[in-house]
Amino acid sequence: MDGVRMCGHSYGAWIALMYGLHAPHRVRRLALLDPTGCFAGLRVRYLVRALPMLLRPTPGRIRAFHRWETGGDPQDPVWGAFLESTATARRSQVVAMRRPAAQDLREFTVPTLVLLAGRSRAHDARRVAARARRLLPAATVGTLPGASHHSLPTERPDELNRMLGEFLA
Repeated sequence: MDGVRMCGHSYGAWIALMYGLHAPHRVRRLALLDPTGCFAGLRVRYLVRALPMLLRPTPGRIRAFHRWETGGDPQDPVWGAFLESTATARRSQVVAMRRPAAQDLREFTVPTLVLLAGRSRAHDARRVAARARRLLPAATVGTLPGASHHSLPTERPDELNRMLGEFLA
């Protein structure tokens, strides 16, 4: 079977899912890490807290938002430097996320891993998990209990890499 194996986190998960829905014949497996906009909306509190950082990003605002969402500073200095660098990154136009239609998700048969951050402040992980299980027939849904939305890619990297490696193989 030909096709790509895709993995996306947050907004990147939404982009990966939209690609899969558009061209399922090109996707062999899909992994969605704490996906936003795919199965439920963002929490209002999260959006309000993110607004200053989004409107006028500075390294300090990015650090403060990350600290609020994760409960601390990044453990990995490379990840911390990357986060701060986003304040001065060249911005492209953001595509507004529209949640996929329930019927489109029900018809999507690409094997999909939905891995949620149990402490995510972006959305309600239990609600997202329930909706993903209900709508995606080929989904495996799991939660990393101690992980937060923004540090999911860096928290417990060995465990995450093992899970992704096994699923995407």
